Amino acid sequence: MSIVENRKAFHDYFVEERFEAGLVLVGWEVKAIRAGRAQLKEAYVIVRNGEIFLIGAHISALPEASTHVQPDPVRTRKLLLHAGEIHKLIAKVERAGYTLIPLNLHYTKGRIKLEIGLARGKKQHDKREAEKERDWKREQQQLLRTRNR
Repeated sequence: MSIVENRKAFHDYFVEERFEAGLVLVGWEVKAIRAGRAQLKEAYVIVRNGEIFLIGAHISALPEASTHVQPDPVRTRKLLLHAGEIHKLIAKVERAGYTLIPLNLHYTKGRIKLEIGLARGKKQHDKREAEKERDWKREQQQLLRTRNR
């Protein structure tokens, strides 16, 4: 079940591979995510010292959060993957043109997981072409609907 999606990712990137990663979260973050207070719009994933981190994901604290903890909504969060997956991602990211982007936050067996994508950036003409294709598909569906009536 999806909690939040990064729709802008598919507009800006060609996603070639997807990986499911666990997140290292604090208690108030889990409660806030379950309440739907997470956002991935400006988030990105980086590789640092052989580990993978999520940066810029905004998780707003609930007003009932503990008073002795100062919640940081955009703190850097570590992602949990198998060592083989991490090595594979590092090798591909070091090649030119590849980047890691967060695609969606979802539940798997009651745990909060992040789906990350290995992607290449789209050029402006690719974005326009994708938009034309989407518009054409929408127009085709409308024509089929009117014909079937």
